[in-house]
Amino acid sequence: MNARFKKFLSYYKPYLGLFLVDITCAVIVSVVSLILPLCARYITQNVLQEPTPDALSQIYAMGAVMLILVVIQTACNTFVDYQGHMMGTLMERDMRNELFEHYLKLSFSFYDEHKTGQLMSRITNDTFALSELFHHGPEESIIAVLKFVGAFVILLHVNVSLTLIIFLFMPIMAVYALYFNRRMNAALQRSKERIADINVQVEDTLSGIRVVKSFTNDEIETRKFAYENNRFVESRRDGYRSEAYFHEGLTTFIQLMTIAIIILGGAAIVNHSLDLADLLTYLLFIAILVDPIQKFANLARLYQEGITGFNRFMEIMEIEPDIQDSADAVELTHVQGNVEFRDVSFKYREDHNYVVKNISLDIPVGEYVALVGSSGVGKTTLCSLVPRFYEASEGEILLDGQNIRDVCLRSLRRNIGVVQQDVYLFAGTVADNIRYGKLDATDDEIIEAAKKANAHDFITELPEGYATDIGQRGVKLSGGQKQRLSIARVFLKNPPVIIFDEATSALDNESEKAVQDSLERLTDNRTMLVIAHRLSTVRNAQRIVVLTDNGVDEQGTHEELIALGGTYANLYNMQLKM
Repeated sequence: MNARFKKFLSYYKPYLGLFLVDITCAVIVSVVSLILPLCARYITQNVLQEPTPDALSQIYAMGAVMLILVVIQTACNTFVDYQGHMMGTLMERDMRNELFEHYLKLSFSFYDEHKTGQLMSRITNDTFALSELFHHGPEESIIAVLKFVGAFVILLHVNVSLTLIIFLFMPIMAVYALYFNRRMNAALQRSKERIADINVQVEDTLSGIRVVKSFTNDEIETRKFAYENNRFVESRRDGYRSEAYFHEGLTTFIQLMTIAIIILGGAAIVNHSLDLADLLTYLLFIAILVDPIQKFANLARLYQEGITGFNRFMEIMEIEPDIQDSADAVELTHVQGNVEFRDVSFKYREDHNYVVKNISLDIPVGEYVALVGSSGVGKTTLCSLVPRFYEASEGEILLDGQNIRDVCLRSLRRNIGVVQQDVYLFAGTVADNIRYGKLDATDDEIIEAAKKANAHDFITELPEGYATDIGQRGVKLSGGQKQRLSIARVFLKNPPVIIFDEATSALDNESEKAVQDSLERLTDNRTMLVIAHRLSTVRNAQRIVVLTDNGVDEQGTHEELIALGGTYANLYNMQLKM
């Protein structure tokens, strides 16, 4: 059995009981649909053709039976419609949860290659199409097959010749449906891609709305969106055209079958080979035959939409995280914070140049080390290798003498705090964002962390203090305020290894000095890696490591490097002149 098909079926497992009841109800609906015309045939053929004294009571009795059957059918249809849809929705939820959890397992390199809008489309539009397929697929297939086969058997019993004429239409209808099905599938795939492109464009424009408005480029963004929107319309045009030919063609075939029954059945009555009751039965069963044909047409559409969505879902699920725990990975305990790089090199892809090359560096427990150098020499990349946001291409990185490849990712990252250059705050309150560093933190711990980051004073001046909502990505705060909240978040986490990537770049001089004092207090028995372009912020570092394209160029204290008169001295003097 195909692995993807097994995966598809696995989502039914938690709801197997509900699924079986749903299918049972679908079978009952099909059987009742076949019985009702036979009840009508009994009245027209057995009661009305040769009336008897109890004919009226027979009609009423059969009417009562038919009413009971209708009640049963209505109850089953209601269950199928409500609980069946709920089952599909629950399965959609499970898939969406699974996909979201898988997104969180994928490394930074995956997100470097994929656009957020496209990933959003896979977790929303694609899974919604699957919800309909999960529900309607098995249930309507069973209803359609039972009705179709049942009607065929009953009609054969009534009149073989007429039945064979009807079913001569079937091969032609099948070829017609298959052809337009394929066209619908191709158009649907294009539509999925186009709606993902629209999501990408919307996400890109709205994320940069301040840039758009500051450059008064509303018209350009509108044109870009209109272009993607029109591409989507064209893809849907092809799909709707094929869908129209598909449905209208099948409707025409059904009408031709009905006409054939009326004409040929009328001729058979004239020739005394068919009675009127049987012709009425045929016409009733034509309506029953129409339903499975329409269901098959609907199923074809649902299948194309659902299987397209499922394939796009599986494309992501089949991507293995390139950074994950080894089979014998160990949990880190009692981390001291000794970090060592041994001949470490890194490049983002095999066909790319090295970003970091042959770096060897030993950082003892509690040392405050600053990494400096011109842009593009790999300072941020080197630090990203420590928590394994990326995997080193060559060499080893050790934490307390333990190769980080042999350590559980969660325990490794629990012991490393990172303040990134691009500050990200979540929608919610100030307290919520600081608490992200330690989810069970008390209010007192949050306030203490904010004080260490020199954030407490401005927080208390906000309208609702720590309960103030900061908006999406913290838009209601200044750059410096956002930076200090992100620093407070790491202070609350309180890990043995801390990485600051341009951590004070957005602070004014007063705030920068306060944070610098806090950082230096925090370095007690903790390893501190600070990346800085503003060299004045790292003058007090215990060691400054200067990186160039060739690796470590020089290292020492600020005074030692100034006296050396090398790369660092040139960079420092250049900044003094600016």
